[in-house]
Amino acid sequence: MTTSRTATDMTSGRVWKKPPFIANPWLRYGLIAVTLTYLYWAFSTLPFDWARISEGLPRAAKIFGGAFPPSFERAGLLWTGFKESFQIAFLATLLGVFLSIPIAVMAAKNVAPKPVYLLGRAIIIISRSFHPVIVAILFVAAVGFGPMAGILTLTLYSIGFVAKLLAEEIEEIDWGQVEAMRSVGAGYLKMLIYGVFPQIMPRQIGLSMYQLDSNLRASAVVGIVGAGGIGGTLMNAFGRYDYDFAFAILLMIIGIILVSEGISGWVRKKVW
Repeated sequence: MTTSRTATDMTSGRVWKKPPFIANPWLRYGLIAVTLTYLYWAFSTLPFDWARISEGLPRAAKIFGGAFPPSFERAGLLWTGFKESFQIAFLATLLGVFLSIPIAVMAAKNVAPKPVYLLGRAIIIISRSFHPVIVAILFVAAVGFGPMAGILTLTLYSIGFVAKLLAEEIEEIDWGQVEAMRSVGAGYLKMLIYGVFPQIMPRQIGLSMYQLDSNLRASAVVGIVGAGGIGGTLMNAFGRYDYDFAFAILLMIIGIILVSEGISGWVRKKVW
């Protein structure tokens, strides 16, 4: 056994072997050839309008030129949009994490019966199947423009992400703690409360902070289609050709995301 072909996992004692598409040169080069052929076919068949693209470059330069310097004269409107985005993201994260816990228990095969497990996995798959913008369009059509559509959209988005990772965390818990609870006659609910949840609590806190950070970014995107928040303010600025104010909004979004990323990273480091 050579180190170039295998590597041992020191924690588990298992041996890693190169998969066939790496070890077999014919298969490796065949995959490369198929990939290059597909890329050529894709670029040659897609309907690129190069004349329109060349005409659009001067317009893009005009847009970027009009964005400098950014205008912060309407700081009140900026603050209002950000405040609404934060409220949408916070409420959606709160609801999404709260609903994710029972769904994660349902989707963990070591603590849920097979029919319940399949139902939980189906809920996660459905909530992860659609981009938030598509879901936002559906909710805007259902409940109208405004923050309610944004909250519902990001709640569903949060369930898909948090419930999936929590379910995987539950499936990897130390089962000895659960067996200890069962040996003293604890019921199913007490087993979850005292045997399962304490083991996943650090992971849950970290996921909640990450999801709040993610929802804050997504709230700006779903707002573009009418689901409230600073995204609507940004869309209105572009609609009025107010590029310097739009650039100010973009700078504010970048600054907010940088701050939230730093805070969520610090919290995750402390709890994991």
